[in-house]
Amino acid sequence: MTTDGSVPDPHAAEKTSTGEDRSLLIVDDDSAFLARLARAMETRGYSVRTAPSVAEGLKAIETLPPAFAVIDMRLADGNGLDIISELKARRPGARGVILTGYGNIATAVTAVKLGAFDYLAKPADADEIDGALRSIAPDHADLPENPMSADRVRWEHIQRIYELCGRNVSETARRLSMHRRTLQRILAKRAPR
Repeated sequence: MTTDGSVPDPHAAEKTSTGEDRSLLIVDDDSAFLARLARAMETRGYSVRTAPSVAEGLKAIETLPPAFAVIDMRLADGNGLDIISELKARRPGARGVILTGYGNIATAVTAVKLGAFDYLAKPADADEIDGALRSIAPDHADLPENPMSADRVRWEHIQRIYELCGRNVSETARRLSMHRRTLQRILAKRAPR
């Protein structure tokens, strides 16, 4: 409590002169991208904290839940969706954006159900991220200019099942009714355009 008996605002340091809380947590295991994005978002008026892992992201949220978060989907020590769900539990009004190089419909739906405000595919620039964080409503209805090809959709589905099976090739092949060697060849190739 302060001397006048009121409870201090834990987010006071992150508020702008207009009283808007601009605290932002960025979680990404790509250190170069993390540093660039942090600098870019600071120039846009955010009070930025960074974390390179799920564990450190969760610790940052526990310490002081931010008003905004930009979280990579796949991190070395886990899934960014764990951070989003914890953020929404600790600060329901927070806006979180999931970034991923593995964009697919099922993951986007899961991210939104867990509390993500928007979902952007990498590489997303700071302007896109800032726009997503500050938009009134997520803009998922626009038809993409370059939609995924059927080969890409198939590849994304295989990658999703592979991840859900704990990266076990044999189990993934069994669940997809596919020969294990065929699956290994698909997994070894780059993602189709």
